[in-house]
Amino acid sequence: MAKVTLTVNGRTVSGECEDRTLLVHFIRETLGLTGTHVGCDTTQCGTCVVHMDGQSIKSCSILAVQASGSTITTIEGVAVNGEMHPVQAAFKEHHGLQCGFCTPGMVMTAIDIIGRHNGTLDEATVRHELEGNICRCTGYHNIVKAVLSANAEMHAGRQAAE
Repeated sequence: MAKVTLTVNGRTVSGECEDRTLLVHFIRETLGLTGTHVGCDTTQCGTCVVHMDGQSIKSCSILAVQASGSTITTIEGVAVNGEMHPVQAAFKEHHGLQCGFCTPGMVMTAIDIIGRHNGTLDEATVRHELEGNICRCTGYHNIVKAVLSANAEMHAGRQAAE
C-alpha cells in the first residue's frame, strides 16, 4: 500500500491505496468526492476531469501515487461560499446539461479552456477543445453557449478596465 498526500479543494488530505489505484478512484472512494465521475477508464469520455496543479487532466489517466504532492481541484471545489462558479451558473442558465453525467467533467474542462484562452474564445475553438469530453444527450449546442457565456462574464470586468 502506498501513502498518498494531496491538497484537494484547498484541504490537505492523505490516504493509503494500492499502487495501481487511479486518481479518479482515490478521489471517489478514499476521499468520498463523488462529483468526479468514472465513465470509460480509458481517457475517452472526460467525465473524470479534475484540475491538477492548475491544469485539467483526466483523472483516469494517472495513478494516485503519481499525483501525490499535487494540488487537485474537483467539481466540489469550484463553488465559493456556496455560490456557483460562473461556468456552473452558465451551464444552468443555458441548460448545458441533460442527464448531468458528463457535466462535472465538462465544467472542469470549460474552466481550463477559459483560463488558457484569456477571454479570446469563439465557437469553433470551444467545440475543438471539448472534443475530449463526450456528451451523449445534448448535441453540445447549449454546452458551447454556456462556455461562451461564462467566458464573456468572466472577462467582462477585465475588458472594461483595458
